Amino acid sequence: MTAQLTEPWTLGPLRVPNRVLLAPLAGIGNWFVRLQAARYGAGMTISEMVSSHAIHYGNEKTCVEMLRIHPDERAHGSDRAGGPVAIQLFGEDPAIMRSAAAHVAAHTTADAIDINMGCPVPKVRKTGAGAGMLADPDLAVAVARAAGEGAAGAGRELPITVKLRSGLRPGDESGFALAHRLVEEAGVEAIAFHPRSAAVHHKGVPDYELAARLVQSLPAPVILTGGLSDAPHAREAFELTGASAVMLARGSLGNPWLFRQLLSDDEREPTRAEVLEELAWTIDRAVEHLGEPRATRYLRKFYPWYVARLELDPPACKRLSESLQRTETFARVRELFKAAPAPLAAAA
Repeated sequence: MTAQLTEPWTLGPLRVPNRVLLAPLAGIGNWFVRLQAARYGAGMTISEMVSSHAIHYGNEKTCVEMLRIHPDERAHGSDRAGGPVAIQLFGEDPAIMRSAAAHVAAHTTADAIDINMGCPVPKVRKTGAGAGMLADPDLAVAVARAAGEGAAGAGRELPITVKLRSGLRPGDESGFALAHRLVEEAGVEAIAFHPRSAAVHHKGVPDYELAARLVQSLPAPVILTGGLSDAPHAREAFELTGASAVMLARGSLGNPWLFRQLLSDDEREPTRAEVLEELAWTIDRAVEHLGEPRATRYLRKFYPWYVARLELDPPACKRLSESLQRTETFARVRELFKAAPAPLAAAA
């Protein structure tokens, strides 16, 4: 019998309250983005990609900001899932990964460590990290094993998971083979599998048949990610592959309602008031995290996601987006959103 997305499951020693997770989002997945997902039901959240080298060498921004887990992420209540939080690390050196994992175990409240072996960005791959690890499976196994050793050495047995691409190029299944080695030789507790090659980034149709083969053959949970941009598609892929869970990434950007749609009977789209209320919450949390001057600049990459939810006609959407990119204060941001015209459908 196929599991339901609302059912709990286990990840090593962890109990995860449901099967809809927030993926690690590079440059985005800080504590308030994770908290937003948890408020809408995400059973587990993973941090943005964090450099093991930066942690090892004590980079202050990395160790203070990027590793921050907010107390509210641990809260339980009617609007918070309170599920596990993982820190995602990347890097190609086992000794440095061991050191970074030890720091995470000793200095954060993380419940798990995820290793990025799927990032397709050239500047990451060329160092041998991210998807570059697919070219050296022996090193990949050593890096994953070192992460577990580092956490254990700091006195915590944190489960190690790995996020993988299917391969480096279309038709390459090196990620499928590496997943087995990571579980069998490095003790990895779960694989987050994106069944697209690194070469195509986010283009093309994910190979869910390959993901289903991995589910059937791997003696560990497989978490499916890639192409899950709406609730019907995510449900279909979950059922098709038999994965233990789904992990929402780009589809959840500025759209935490996707978690609610997958975990309840409430599949309606958010109202304009709800979108603006959520944006206001995001602004307040960004200011708490970064201070207003930095937060004003940082959130410029967030605004297009919320503008898209307002369903404006194309010229109005363009005007609002351009104005938001020039704003210097949140007071002006709020004015612009409040003054946005009625949705296209409502105006028709």
